[in-house]
Amino acid sequence: MPIFTLIILLFFLVSLALRFWNLGQFNTLVFDEVYYAKFANHYLTRTPFLNSHPPLTEYLIAVGMWLGSLFPASPDIINNLTGSWRSTLSYRWLNALTGSFFPLILGAIAYQLTYRRSYTIVVTLLATLEGLFLVESRYALNNIYLISFGLLGHLFFLLFVNRGKYLYLTVTGVFLGLSATIKWNGLGFILGIYCLIFMVYISHKFNNLFELRNLGLFARIKFNKPFLLLFNLLIVPIFTYSILWLPYLLLNSEYSLWQIHHKIWSFHQSIGDGLDVHPYCSRWYSWLIMARPIAYFYENKDTPSGTIIYDVHAMGNPILWWLATGSIIVFVLFVLIILLRKKHNYYFPVLIFILINYFCNLLPWILVSRCTFLYHYMSAYSFSLLGIGLIIEQCLISTSIFNRRLGILLLLLISLSFVYWLPIYLGFPLSSEGFTMRMLPNWI
Repeated sequence: MPIFTLIILLFFLVSLALRFWNLGQFNTLVFDEVYYAKFANHYLTRTPFLNSHPPLTEYLIAVGMWLGSLFPASPDIINNLTGSWRSTLSYRWLNALTGSFFPLILGAIAYQLTYRRSYTIVVTLLATLEGLFLVESRYALNNIYLISFGLLGHLFFLLFVNRGKYLYLTVTGVFLGLSATIKWNGLGFILGIYCLIFMVYISHKFNNLFELRNLGLFARIKFNKPFLLLFNLLIVPIFTYSILWLPYLLLNSEYSLWQIHHKIWSFHQSIGDGLDVHPYCSRWYSWLIMARPIAYFYENKDTPSGTIIYDVHAMGNPILWWLATGSIIVFVLFVLIILLRKKHNYYFPVLIFILINYFCNLLPWILVSRCTFLYHYMSAYSFSLLGIGLIIEQCLISTSIFNRRLGILLLLLISLSFVYWLPIYLGFPLSSEGFTMRMLPNWI
């Protein structure tokens, strides 16, 4: 087996182990499991309910619960908090399995962008060492499905661009529709692809504006079959989104599809903002520095040797997070310089891909007035991981000893940061001092 494949497989096994380690701990409903796990159980008990998001998350968790209930479980991890007696594993295992593939999906996108194995390895490693995606994978929540489907849409779009087979474009449309059927902010992934295509079209239309159309990714996007582009990137996602509402509508027959959408929109419009609504509300600009992570679970126990704290914080790997934000700032400046000088290089299309998708998934949140949370940044953050991955990879393959040492140092700091905050991601028991040492004042 080639060394490249072995390395990627190793990262996947680490990702898998981290997500399934002691997955049944905390025999309760953690954070928004009080909604998603309960709603998923309603499908199994045929109980009508009103949902504030599109229904695909609950379908998937319900399938996981049904399959998980076919196997025996320890009484220590069984509760009836969903409305039926279920093990915590039954409503968490499918999320954990899905999240285990996140490093592979992001690494595959890196490979399709550059065909560089070194870049693929670095991005896959960084995705394996990211804490927020780890936490989101270990509970019955919806964000890991949103990100997975959205990124798979982009992966198949790149496969279409690189290989020219329209079947890949159809699969792209399906995955983009699936992402929007998790939450409406899945539309950011669609917007990113639309903006990429629009840039290439404008470049073709106006005499190769900014000299984009002959560069890498942009040179391979063709417009000879516009109907197929429109069909696969508009009709297919809409059809996928619409058809997936049928089980929900059959269960809740008193509402039409239009009425449900009106109720969802009204619900989100009615949510206020600020600490009075939720103590962990955070505005979009604060996400860039991870100013306000979210406590998903907190419990302290007094023991003869002192207080033991169990805490799960939905937070990223701090060093990786701040470096990823820095990479976006560097790329913006770099692209502006390139456009002004009109001297492009091999990586220019990659930078454009990263920046367009990053801002398409971030900037729409400026218009949102309701309480938002750090996890809403996950879509944009995924693309910033591609950014810092590119910078580190370029350092590692540089002919400069200083650059190579810098790349190694950054990977070492990111790895140590992940290990240091791992107890917060996995809910390890900590002393009061150990917990306090890992928390900045605004994180608690």
